[in-house]
Amino acid sequence: MTDATGAANMESFFEQLSETYSEALKRNLDAQAAFADQWMESMEEAMSEERLDDASEGAVRAYEAWMDAAESSFERVGDALEGEDVDPEEFRDIWFNAANKAFKESMSTTAFAAATGQNVEDVLDFQAQLNDAAEDTLHGMGFATTGDVREVGERLVEIERRQKAIEDKLDRILEQDE
Repeated sequence: MTDATGAANMESFFEQLSETYSEALKRNLDAQAAFADQWMESMEEAMSEERLDDASEGAVRAYEAWMDAAESSFERVGDALEGEDVDPEEFRDIWFNAANKAFKESMSTTAFAAATGQNVEDVLDFQAQLNDAAEDTLHGMGFATTGDVREVGERLVEIERRQKAIEDKLDRILEQDE
């Protein structure tokens, strides 16, 4: 009776393991599909047809990386069910490597570079607007701002240049009188 109970427990364990793995795989694939769909939707508006094609190819290569990982994981689960000693870290490594490859495939496209460039430009524009607002606020409160100090410096340089020109003219006049 103990052997039957042990076999039933093992069968139940592997059945639960298989169901858990299948659910996790399904959630993982759904999440990756949602990521790819959302990424493509956000890119469509700002991209030319050429960049969109490039982004699509990158998304396909990323999807292939995830599918290869799913296949490898499924094979390793099969190996475990057949009695092979499978280290659980192998599954982590399979998915970790797949994530690295999928993101590399997505990020190496010209579409990703263009979107990143646009984001950086937007951030720099926003930063310039914040700097202008901060300078206006400080100036309004009577504080010297970077712009004020820069303006004073430019005026000082101009005064020094003019003074030097006047001194040079004065020296020439004095030399002529001698």
